[in-house]
Amino acid sequence: MTGVLEERFWAKVVKGPRPDDCWIWTGAVADDGYGRFSYTEAGRHKSLRPNRLAYALVHGRELAGIDDPLAGLGEVMHHCDVPICVHAAVAPDESHLHEGTNRENMIDRAQKGRATNGSALRWRGLPRADFAARSRALRDEVRAHGWGRPGRIAALMGGADPDAPTLF
Repeated sequence: MTGVLEERFWAKVVKGPRPDDCWIWTGAVADDGYGRFSYTEAGRHKSLRPNRLAYALVHGRELAGIDDPLAGLGEVMHHCDVPICVHAAVAPDESHLHEGTNRENMIDRAQKGRATNGSALRWRGLPRADFAARSRALRDEVRAHGWGRPGRIAALMGGADPDAPTLF
């Protein structure tokens, strides 16, 4: 991947003000609620998940050819479970992303109550369109205001409607 593509990629990431905040992908969001980063190489269109690409770039993983640009990279799993988070810090205790196997990903999914589309987490148990709408609402908030409205970001990350009236 060229420096220009890396610059284009990182230009679509907004890092939270604190070291433990998510880094929000502000580019395209697919209908599954996860981000998409597209580019053309050797005349062919390619689309990658931004969390995987962020992890590979931060950890200096070799990007292979167009057919499998992240060959050799295992599953990239979220600690935070925010689908558009790309926080791939080098220090494992700071990163929201970590590499694992498919088995580890399935165990993580079950332990977090996400198996069979479980509803134990704020982003799960939703119809696909609603899941994508939540990701897009978070992305749009960060695009428009950065991290300048932390209450709205917290509500969106928590699965709440930031415009809903409060009781008090």
